[in-house]
Amino acid sequence: MSELNTLWTEKYRPKTIDDYVFKDAAQREQVESWIKAKSIPHLLFSGSAGIGKTTLAKILISALEVDNYDLLMINASRERGIDIIRDNIKNFSSTMPFGDLKVILLDEADALTQQAQASLKGTMEEFSTTVRFILTTNHPNKIIPPIHSRCQGTHFEKIDHTEFTARVATILVTESVEFDLDTLDTFVKATYPDLRKCLNLVQQNSTTGTLKPPSAADKSALDYKIEMVNLFKKGDLRKARTLLCSNSQVEDVEEIFRWMYENLDIWSATDEGQDEAIQIIRTGLINHSLIADAEINLSACITDLIQIGK
Repeated sequence: MSELNTLWTEKYRPKTIDDYVFKDAAQREQVESWIKAKSIPHLLFSGSAGIGKTTLAKILISALEVDNYDLLMINASRERGIDIIRDNIKNFSSTMPFGDLKVILLDEADALTQQAQASLKGTMEEFSTTVRFILTTNHPNKIIPPIHSRCQGTHFEKIDHTEFTARVATILVTESVEFDLDTLDTFVKATYPDLRKCLNLVQQNSTTGTLKPPSAADKSALDYKIEMVNLFKKGDLRKARTLLCSNSQVEDVEEIFRWMYENLDIWSATDEGQDEAIQIIRTGLINHSLIADAEINLSACITDLIQIGK
């Protein structure tokens, strides 16, 4: 059984490029060339949450042997205004590095305000000889074009669904946690492709040495998507739809449509049925921008999905 004070997300986080799973050989060769040159351009890593953007950034920083005094790490979801650019980033950038370069890791850069991004653009130019920026984002469309043009962009593809499941299963086996495939599949369906979230949830629900779905009474470990997936599996489709619509926030709707697309096998086991599901999800996304009440549109889309094959 796992030690409670050891986070699996950190324990099993890749530490070197040999541990990291690259999307293809070209991506690996690019990273290796930066390490060999002991330098990087400004970088913009984009992709869904929990997919490895920050992990690769930290691997790069370690491999480049950046001095701790030359490193500034900021989570823009917590510090997002123009003051963070003026007071922290610009002050840090204005002094000479101890080593070859200073590196600023700006996590969740899409959370920066437009004013902050405009100011960041100027800072990136002003200190380009001694400072490099690594920006990560879940939503690259929220990053202003001038920053895109100053960075080399890398998009992180989601890992294969089977490989995702295998990684979680391997960690459970390593931690001597007993589990059945159906329970594991529920956690995977609720979190894919966010591996970090999946590991956090399965660790929370493995404290007895057996992986168990969280109970409704355990709100700290209960993700409504897990309960919803269980309802779909049991055939209680109306209750599952109600649960999803009542828990989703307006700003989360597009991610919910993506979740529905990532889990086509919930709607149908056949290729034909999954093709039909894609069409329904696409129509739901189109209507999302046309219908004032997002919950009504989402509920209607799910109603259409659960009718597939009937």
